[in-house]
Amino acid sequence: MKSSKSGLEMDTFCQWQDETLVLNILGRPRAKQTKLSKGIGNQLEIHVAENPVRGRATAHLVKFLAGEFDVPVKSITVVFGVYSVNKQLRIKAPNKLPAVIAKRLNAASK
Repeated sequence: MKSSKSGLEMDTFCQWQDETLVLNILGRPRAKQTKLSKGIGNQLEIHVAENPVRGRATAHLVKFLAGEFDVPVKSITVVFGVYSVNKQLRIKAPNKLPAVIAKRLNAASK
C-alpha cells in the first residue's frame, strides 16, 4: 500500500486501513438505477441514477453507499473525485459489507 497526496494507491478496489474501508470507485452517472456492479482493475464500478452536475451524482452515491454499508452519511468521506468518475472514498466502521466487497476482501486475505 502506497500513500499519495490524494489518497492511497491500491492494487484492488477495496482494502482495510484500520477500521476504515477504502474504496476506489469508477462512477457511471445517468444510469437507470443506482447499483453496485463489478470490479474493473483497481476500481469498483457503480452505476449512479443521477446526472453529474455540480457533484450531485457523488452526493447521491454517498447516500446510496451509506445504506449499503449501514452507516450514517457522515461516516463516508470522499477523498478525491467529487466532480470526477474516478473517486476514492473512506467508510468508517461499516456495519455490513455488500457481497462484491466481502468477496474481494476474502480473496485478498488468502
